Formats: sequence, C-alpha cells, structure tokens
Amino acid sequence: MKLLRRKEGPSLDSRLAALLEAASLAEGRLPEQAVSGARSVAERAGARRNLSVDHTVAALAGATGSGKSSLYNALAGAELAAVGVTRPTTSTAQAALWDGEGAGPLLDWLDVPQRHSAATAGDLSGLILLDLPDHDSIRISHRLEVDRLVELVDLLVWVVDPQKYADAALHERYLRPLAAHRDVTVVVLNQVDRLPAQAVDRCLRDMRRLLDDDGMKGVPVLAVSARTGTGLPQLRELLEDRVSERESWSARLAADVTTAAAGLATAAPEQAGPAERGAVAGRPGMGGALTGALSQAAGVPLVVEAVAKGHRHRAIVATGWPVTRWLRRFRPDPLRRLRVDGMAPKGTAAGGVTGRAGREVEG
Repeated sequence: MKLLRRKEGPSLDSRLAALLEAASLAEGRLPEQAVSGARSVAERAGARRNLSVDHTVAALAGATGSGKSSLYNALAGAELAAVGVTRPTTSTAQAALWDGEGAGPLLDWLDVPQRHSAATAGDLSGLILLDLPDHDSIRISHRLEVDRLVELVDLLVWVVDPQKYADAALHERYLRPLAAHRDVTVVVLNQVDRLPAQAVDRCLRDMRRLLDDDGMKGVPVLAVSARTGTGLPQLRELLEDRVSERESWSARLAADVTTAAAGLATAAPEQAGPAERGAVAGRPGMGGALTGALSQAAGVPLVVEAVAKGHRHRAIVATGWPVTRWLRRFRPDPLRRLRVDGMAPKGTAAGGVTGRAGREVEG
C-alpha cells in the first residue's frame, strides 16, 4: 500500500529559503501575524530537519471515546495507555517506540517525556507512535496539547467512531484547515465491531464524502476494531510503508511551507491602497520579487510544469498513434502523480498564491 510518491521539482531547501525571502519582503507590508507565522514554519522545519529523519512520528488523534488509547495499545502490543469509562483518560501525550535508538532528541523537541518500547515486532522499526489527549476534551490544557503536537508530528492518524465521525469540531478545526496535508493524513473508523457490515459501508462512504468536501480527497480511510483486531493488519501495513519510505517528515514540512505561503498571499488585500503603492514605488521590482518568492515557496512552478506535462500526456492518449496511445496508458498522468488534478480544497488554488499577492504588491 504505497501512499507517498516522490515529487520532482523545487527542493524543500529551496522552498524554505523562498518562504523566508517572502517573509522578509512582506515585513511591514502584510499583517504581522502572517509574516511571523511564515517565519515560525521555517524555524520549525529547520529544527525538524536537524533531528532524526530515520524516525517517523505518527500521532493518534481523535475525540473523546473514539478509542485512540485502545488502538494505541493494540498496535503496541501492550497495555501502555490507561483505558477507562471516566473521561478524559489521556491527559498528556505518550510515545511507543519501535527501535528508539537515536530518537531521544526528537522526542525532547516534541516535549513528550512518557516513552515506552513497543512489544510487537514486524517492519515498524523507526516508528514513534503518539497517543494524544482528546481534541474535544473539557480541559483546555488537553486541547492545547493536541494543537501543539498536531503542528509538529510527521503523520496524522485521525481516529473516529461511528457516532462522532461527522463532528464539526473535527472537520472545521482540523481536517479542513489541514487540507494541504492530505499526503500525511490517515483516517481510521474505529469500533466497527459495534456495527453490521452494511452500516460500516455506509459510514465509510459518508466519511469519504465529508473528507472530499474538506479538501481531503484521496486520504486513506480504514475500518478497524481495536477490540477484535479487525483492520489492524491493514493499518500496520500502511504504517510500515510510511516508515520504510522515510518521507513523511519531508512531506509534512512541504505542506507546512505551502500553507504558510498561501497565508502570506491571502493576507494581501484585494486592492492595494496608497500606502502599499507608495511602498512598492519606493522599492522598484519588489512586487515581482514577493510574487516570485511566494510562488517558489508554494511549489507553484512544480504545479505549472505538471499541468503542461499533463496536457501533453492526455493529448497523446487521446489523439496519438495507436501504439503510442497504448504505451502511454501505462504511464502515470503527471497531474495525478502530484494529486492536484481537481483535488484542491474549496476556496483555494495554486493560482491564488500568485494572484492576490501580485495584485497587492503591484498596486
């Protein structure tokens, strides 16, 4: 189950440099919150890159009663997390490690002091699995802990249950804003042992519909039961693939950079006022420089190249010499490889990164 694919195009280093350049150019001209947010993303990315890239940090996140801790114990093969009727059960995050050698500095950076060695074998060497508090906890400190770690981990595994999978708190506070992170997102429908097979299928279809509306098209959705073990082999296989690829950390950071660049672009007003026009007039070429930096940071050159390749690919498939058409059908469509073929979340687009920024800075 290979879910991540290498993407050709601007490197993470070049995109981070472009994001910092855009933040510097936007200083004093765009809202400070957007500028400081972009710098924070760059700093966080730099810190993560300097820590172990041989480990993949996956977090089990979800609402009260979704069964995160039970799933955590089932995957780890030991009763590491307390499971009980009284809520909330999990107050601080804890980590299960499969071969934790060299993971100490990474866990220190994550500020997760509770660490356990997993009891299960297999091909999960390098996995750090976190059990998070409830994102809808009645305790504010628990929700803040979730929000903090959701910004830091490499892979997000959202655990939902048949009763609360459509909860607005999940979709509006997390999934929709994290649409750019769909390559590092997995959704697990837990407690399927409580439902008849037809009801499970209905829930999965409805969850898929909600995810598509959130801009999360293509995100894996697995049906599992931590109690009976249903679906656990498939979840383990997915985690094994992600760990062996060692790309989740970089995919996460790339999505962070894209989101930060979009944040800078959308922070620009639709029409530049006199002050903005004066600032641009006093610094010739600054508008184009900011637009170029934002485009590079957001990966727009990569998307533009993929669009061109995609048009050529589809043209050959549709109109080329019969033998060429037949051979082309076995080659992946460049747009589908990038997962940008009709998959942008509502209200966002690659063009939005250059469009609004260009209007603001050119006046």
